[in-house]
Amino acid sequence: MSIRQVTFQGSPLTLEGTEPVVGSPAPAFSVLANDLSPVTEAVLRGKVSVIVTVPSLDTPVCDTEVRRFNREAAGLGPQVQILCVSADLPFAQARWCGAAGINAVRTLSDHRDLSLGRAFGVVIKELRLLARAVFVTDAAGVVRYAQLVPEITQEPDYAAVLAAVKKLV
Repeated sequence: MSIRQVTFQGSPLTLEGTEPVVGSPAPAFSVLANDLSPVTEAVLRGKVSVIVTVPSLDTPVCDTEVRRFNREAAGLGPQVQILCVSADLPFAQARWCGAAGINAVRTLSDHRDLSLGRAFGVVIKELRLLARAVFVTDAAGVVRYAQLVPEITQEPDYAAVLAAVKKLV
């Protein structure tokens, strides 16, 4: 078994969990909405879903990334949903979204038990945060695209994510 890693400013960090295989159903998870209601993998069925995992919304790169996905959402149509998952508390996520004017991305908190992070193989062991990654599922909840950003201070390849989404709509 190989050790999966990302870096933070060049320093290696260990990832926990198993990244889902493209072509397989999205793994089971349970996270919290901003109102503390549970959200499971059932939310992925019925729409093309972009699952964006970030270390913390209160960091410059994460802020830039989620704002970018919020702008891109307008051109994707109602059959696409963008879910941003971090280990931030739901209250902090709601506060950040209000201050940033985020209205097309749904933020979800994995702070309780890192369920989604472990299921998607993006838990940073040393920090108890999620690595920067993007997964796209089709309307049946099958993973069709996966991108793990190797250096967490860098943004994802937006063009590749959007191309994967557009193939499914």
